Amino acid sequence: MDRLCGPARVMIVSDLDHTMVDHHDPDDLSLLRFNALWEAHYRHDSLLVFSTGRSPTLYRKLREQKPMLSPDITIMSVGTEITYGEAMLPDDGWEHVLNQKWDREIVIEEASHLSHLKFQSPTEQRPHKVSFYVEKERAQEAIATFSKTLKDRGLDVKIIYSGGIDLDILPQGAGKGQALAYLLKKFNSEGKLPTTTLVCGDSGNDADLFSVPDVYGVMVSNAQEELLQWHAENAKDNPKIIHATERCASGIIEALGHFRLGAAISPRDITDYSQYKTEGFIPGLEVVKFYCLYERWCRADTENSEKHLQDMKHTFSANGVTVHPWGAEQSFSDAVEALRNCYGDKQGKPFRVWIDRISGQQIHSDTWVVKFRKWEFYGEGRRGCITTAILQSKAGPSEQCVWLHLHQTWLNEMGIMEESGWIF
Repeated sequence: MDRLCGPARVMIVSDLDHTMVDHHDPDDLSLLRFNALWEAHYRHDSLLVFSTGRSPTLYRKLREQKPMLSPDITIMSVGTEITYGEAMLPDDGWEHVLNQKWDREIVIEEASHLSHLKFQSPTEQRPHKVSFYVEKERAQEAIATFSKTLKDRGLDVKIIYSGGIDLDILPQGAGKGQALAYLLKKFNSEGKLPTTTLVCGDSGNDADLFSVPDVYGVMVSNAQEELLQWHAENAKDNPKIIHATERCASGIIEALGHFRLGAAISPRDITDYSQYKTEGFIPGLEVVKFYCLYERWCRADTENSEKHLQDMKHTFSANGVTVHPWGAEQSFSDAVEALRNCYGDKQGKPFRVWIDRISGQQIHSDTWVVKFRKWEFYGEGRRGCITTAILQSKAGPSEQCVWLHLHQTWLNEMGIMEESGWIF
């Protein structure tokens, strides 16, 4: 990864469905808590890797539905595809590894002889993955038959059964764990091996992740029996693997604290930031803190008091200007005054704000240029901005931050919007 100059301090490798993303949490609070923690304390020197059984098509669909961060690396289709960055550039070296003793046409041919198998949707059939549905009571029979017939045909495959229904046929060298091992070997050869790697999962197809040597691991509290059974049989005495007491992304935060890998209190969990002490000035944290307050103000989740408004006013330079996405300029003082009338205008509504892809550059001893993507979810959809801010730290016991400038540009075509609906 070119984003970091040296090794990542922490690399989190997480499954998505029912691990990072809680489909039983309609407000996505667990995910939003993780988002705020990652962008505030980890994004600048760590790596986020999503490792999912989803194909690229279903992965993109999930990103449209949930307030997910942009990962540095994406491992998809049960470890058969590795891509980098937002452009999702493929790893050609990994594709070469998987071509050994693999022929998907033979897999499809042999599957046609097993009547109890049902092909998954075309989007889930990938160059190095053939996926089926099979009822639990027929799964072991299917696995045994496939193992023999494909070996007889000269293929070297891996068969993964997960979720009590999904059967995936992959090259033997594939899988979430093998993909991670490949990445770690690649980083090591480049002199960029992460200092610490934390893997996170909930189901059988995540077991390979926990088998990679020297990684820390967390099975979220809602982990399926198949993963818990694997752990009991293979790693019950491994102190580096825990079964969290919290669900999904909250369990990942719990693991960060348990293993003492770094900050483990999300800015979303703080009600009084004056008591939130950190060592030194952290630009990403200042951005996340402000937008957490902004969300709470709009949702009426904080007190409507003159003190809150004055605190926000003191956060911004008296001479500072915000440039709205539609091009209009407004002084910071006028923008804060406009907030007075916005108190509670999203109360009772599914309104959320999250920050993604924070990066900062120090341009003076006390001044930073910080770039990030700001997203708002408001029930019927989302809107986003590429945002650039200039922040200045003020020496003192509270390490006060002052915003000098804020410039926002529409992230994509979101339609014409009311100017009064967007303050910061």
